[in-house]
Amino acid sequence: MGTPVSSAAFPSECRGDSTLPSPAFYRAVYSQIEEVGWEHLMGAAEDLSCLTFRLLDKKGRVHILEISLPCNYPESSPTIAADVPCINEVVWSEKSRLKDVVQQFDEHLQKLQEFWSTMDDIDRDLCVVYPKESSLATSYCQIGLGNDCYLLLHISTSSPRSLPECRFFGPDSAVVLMRNNWKKNAIKWKVDKPFHENLAALLERELPGPPVSSKDDGQVDCGICYAQYLPVDDELGANSGSAPDYTCENPSCSKAFHTVCLRDWLHSITTTRKSFDVLFGDCPYCSEPVAVKVNN
Repeated sequence: MGTPVSSAAFPSECRGDSTLPSPAFYRAVYSQIEEVGWEHLMGAAEDLSCLTFRLLDKKGRVHILEISLPCNYPESSPTIAADVPCINEVVWSEKSRLKDVVQQFDEHLQKLQEFWSTMDDIDRDLCVVYPKESSLATSYCQIGLGNDCYLLLHISTSSPRSLPECRFFGPDSAVVLMRNNWKKNAIKWKVDKPFHENLAALLERELPGPPVSSKDDGQVDCGICYAQYLPVDDELGANSGSAPDYTCENPSCSKAFHTVCLRDWLHSITTTRKSFDVLFGDCPYCSEPVAVKVNN
């Protein structure tokens, strides 16, 4: 067991003065961070009132979990925030520790896997016009149906394969027809059927697929941080503001990454191997071998 934490060791706002928590509090919280794993800690407030962890789910998606410790921690439960469509409620007791909060969040992530898989299927099979760059918290999308018609979908996080809530946009005559088809065919929706096939059956029309983009247009996002360019930051050195510079060699994958992001991801995986100044591991998407230098 780690060092127990007393709320008296966390004076700051609680006692109305500007002093930092006691050394005992720091030792206790550091002990709990160690249980979670220092490799997951991205940052912490000076008084440890806020901790930020970088976590991976079973599919290799990156999640940033922010844990805020109240003044009377651990008597009161921490609060959490993350880039997810719905956040779980923290179950807390006097014996709970930070690792329990992380474990509960990890279990919550597993419940959202089907939701994210459904959103990925929609992006892959349909013409998504908005949002152009969705986040892991996005539970809606607007798809193009052709002939100036659009469908706004709201996907359930608890039952993503079920019939979604929707709203039609377009010429009045076309919208009326689509609404009527939707109501008439709603009973045909099958949860074990591909999402785009269900939509096509309900609307009684062929649906356009995603727009074809050229591989030479340079608009490639990193498969880990989901951004095209790294932030402009002196700490990144020569990598500051750079585009993805590493591509998975598996032809059926060919996912692009910033070397910096891939290196950080490999550091967080226990199966990663190191030989001299090279890290060897598996692609987050296809599990084929990847290798990057420890330092550029």
